[in-house]
Amino acid sequence: MTTAADAPCLPSEQSPREIWGQPRGLAYIAFTEAWERFSFYGMQALLVLYMAGHLLHSGNVEAVWGFAGFRSAIETVTGPLSVQALASQIFGLYVGLIYFTPVLGGLLGDRVTGRKRAVLGGAGLMAVGHFLMAFEAAFLPALGSLILGAGLLKGNLAAQVGDLYTKNDSRRDGAFTIYCTAINVGATIAPLICGTLGELYGWHYGFGAAGVGMLIGIVIYLAGFRYLPPENAAIERGDKPKLTPGDGRVIVALLVVLSITALYWTAQAQVWNTYPLWLRDHVGRDILGWTVPVTWFQSLDSLAVLLLAPVMVMVWRKQAKRGTEPAELSKIAIGCCAFGIACLLLSLGELTAGNGKVALIWPVVFHFLCAVGYLYIAPIALALVSRDAPAAVNAMMVGAYYLGIFIGGIVSGWLGRFYEPVGPLGFWIIHAAVVASGALFVLLLRTWLVRALRSKAAA
Repeated sequence: MTTAADAPCLPSEQSPREIWGQPRGLAYIAFTEAWERFSFYGMQALLVLYMAGHLLHSGNVEAVWGFAGFRSAIETVTGPLSVQALASQIFGLYVGLIYFTPVLGGLLGDRVTGRKRAVLGGAGLMAVGHFLMAFEAAFLPALGSLILGAGLLKGNLAAQVGDLYTKNDSRRDGAFTIYCTAINVGATIAPLICGTLGELYGWHYGFGAAGVGMLIGIVIYLAGFRYLPPENAAIERGDKPKLTPGDGRVIVALLVVLSITALYWTAQAQVWNTYPLWLRDHVGRDILGWTVPVTWFQSLDSLAVLLLAPVMVMVWRKQAKRGTEPAELSKIAIGCCAFGIACLLLSLGELTAGNGKVALIWPVVFHFLCAVGYLYIAPIALALVSRDAPAAVNAMMVGAYYLGIFIGGIVSGWLGRFYEPVGPLGFWIIHAAVVASGALFVLLLRTWLVRALRSKAAA
């Protein structure tokens, strides 16, 4: 039972009935996030395949508004790019910006609009962007609308999870695990529906389905509006919360942790970038005469997280009882090692295939190891930032959590150009080295990070 001191801040004086042992508002936030991720991952599962297989080819790309200038700007920096390399580069820029704008959106939510208005504005822009994707000419405005919408929504929605609890409420980590589980529910279903529609029946059917998912998310958020945490009291008074002595050191330490997670996100971003092209061209996907759609592997990536999440929580609980549960920073290092091994498996699959197709078992095992890496990194880092970030910039710092994905997305797009020259075997070895180096940086910086964060949990 929650004591008065631990009770979460809720908009009504009388606390509503809990769900899953958590405040009711968490359920509405989680389901909103699930549908937002359905729309996002549904479109993302198709994006590289759509660009590399259709949009960027001669006869189609000329119809895209402003694309000639856009391509010229990219190739001024990168040099001439093949269709595959250009698709990977555009995807990397898109994913990078999707996860950079939440920093600015979080700052707006902290200081200007409040988080609820920011979430609704962002959700509306994302819905518009998904429906614009149904029109080839509007490809660039669609991406722009999605980037701006995600900037307003992501940091502010995640920050509302933290706002449901006081700093010392032990349910906080569990709440973010539920939140990240909702992300993976949406990400599991999306490629099965949007991906199948787009890959087998027409790209624009898939993009349209993603837009419908975003509208459902808006309806759910509005339905639970009264259960959401209140806006920052300082915003209601027209006041601005201020940083206190020592907050600067905490912010720097959190940014260092997020920089380490960027090494993980660099490899993870390839699961949605170059990896689908590898599946399409190098993996034997036939089962009894039926060919598994490429986009279904993105569903497997998220389904593996859903299957392993309760197992990992059980393992951590047993370790906690014995006093052997890894600290947060140690978990991040373990996650980096697990994902590095996963990337090496893809290279091993190439070696065993010889001149034939890679056996289906290799990508399947890859996704389950990826899930282990994700569970040790993503929810742990997000909970760490939500708890330790100063109140004056909490939503902004939760938005900064996505800076790791921003950096990872940009770098993954840049690395995508090496896929054709070095071949799949060397390509996946490069990514194994990149993500595994994150564990080394945690080891080297651990003592300073623990002191700077002033957090027993991090230690």
